[in-house]
Amino acid sequence: MNLPDLKKDIDIAWDRSILPTLLDYIAIPCLSPAFDADWASAGHMDRALDLLTGWAREQLADMPGVSIEALHLPGRTPVLLVDMPGSSAATTLIYGHLDKQPAMEGWTNGRSAWSPRLEGDRLYGRGGADDGYALFAAVAAIKALHGCGMERPRCLILIEASEESGSPDLSAYLALLAPRLETVSLVVALDGSCGNYDQLWTTTSLRGQVAGTLEVRTLESGVHSGDASGVVASSFRIARHLLSRIEDPRTGEVVPAFHVPIPQARRREARDAAGSLGSGLATALPIIAGLHPVHTESSEVVLNRSWRPQLAVTGLDGLPGVAHAAAVMQPATRLKVSLRLPPTLDAEAASQRLKAILEDAPPHACRVGFSVDMVSPGWNAPATPAWLQRSLDNASQQAFGRPSAAIGGGGGIPFLAMLGKQLPNAQFVVTGVQGPLSNAHGPDEFLHLPTARRLTMALALLLHGLE
Repeated sequence: MNLPDLKKDIDIAWDRSILPTLLDYIAIPCLSPAFDADWASAGHMDRALDLLTGWAREQLADMPGVSIEALHLPGRTPVLLVDMPGSSAATTLIYGHLDKQPAMEGWTNGRSAWSPRLEGDRLYGRGGADDGYALFAAVAAIKALHGCGMERPRCLILIEASEESGSPDLSAYLALLAPRLETVSLVVALDGSCGNYDQLWTTTSLRGQVAGTLEVRTLESGVHSGDASGVVASSFRIARHLLSRIEDPRTGEVVPAFHVPIPQARRREARDAAGSLGSGLATALPIIAGLHPVHTESSEVVLNRSWRPQLAVTGLDGLPGVAHAAAVMQPATRLKVSLRLPPTLDAEAASQRLKAILEDAPPHACRVGFSVDMVSPGWNAPATPAWLQRSLDNASQQAFGRPSAAIGGGGGIPFLAMLGKQLPNAQFVVTGVQGPLSNAHGPDEFLHLPTARRLTMALALLLHGLE
């Protein structure tokens, strides 16, 4: 194994080819369909797909047997598929996505979502870490292995374009590609996160989610608050009361109906992750000075984020901004509600349970409705076999200088549940570069470039170690 040459090839790829193209990709506002109903006519998705497809064809022009296809099913977002023969019949599927979240407000220091900006080791802009880097890292890793004469399995790289909308289009492509996926024995998803930038992190579970809109109405129109208060219940107060049916407003603990027993293996994993992170889960977030985490034990914080249900209100209609507030009782309150679910909880059943709890016996006979807008299943990885753990530790040690670490994830990647169902015997490695303060989906999202390079190296070593 020629590690210096492998690293040199990967560094050259990042410096000369990946970084300039990644800057162009970040500048494209290719919003996921959930955030741009006119995505097809806007053309940004096609621009991003053309950029990535063209780059892959240029990079892999000299590799024999490579197939690069931009797939378009009618009425669906596209998929990019790169098929590279290897030295064995076994197949590794490498996953990423090219669609993005909206820009959001709050970018600082002259940064913005669609104007990529390099500041030291950080590349700011929307989509670099989540996860436009994925195709570039996968191609660079495989190309470097080829250039160094190092063996690897057949590799399929699949880049979808609806992940940020819950992957509604992906199942149709998986059905189309089913014959080509039959030999997949390992799935590497590059849309994960990392607890720190010091080692290779794998995500072993992901929470499910139910998201919906809660509407409470008490009036047909707004009225003077001096006339109505004490006569008519505030729709905002009733909304608060209804949310307390789901979570304790003092502690944030969600009612037992949405919990599952936490496997002992995942509890041990949480303790090990907490040992690596310490207070890192909290300090990795832009919390205000002096704020206390919701639990003093780091391992319990890890489990809160990965295996326990949590409620969040992510949107609000019905109240004017503070600067425009008048002495008026508003007629209705609408809340966007997100309930994160344990990985193994039935998400469809949970959505109906949530709806029933919120709509049952409306206070004061007011009008209450909860519309389920999105249901996403959770995912729990198969137990990691010893051979795969050795490959992960070796790849992490060689690329980062430390063994790998594992943790449960707080978000969701619907792709994993889809493919887990289609390939029940495959192993999964979910990893990524979304680390402390990288703020995917939010303002000041950045890609930590040294970690992206090291992850590319680790991916190459992992693929080589499978042979």
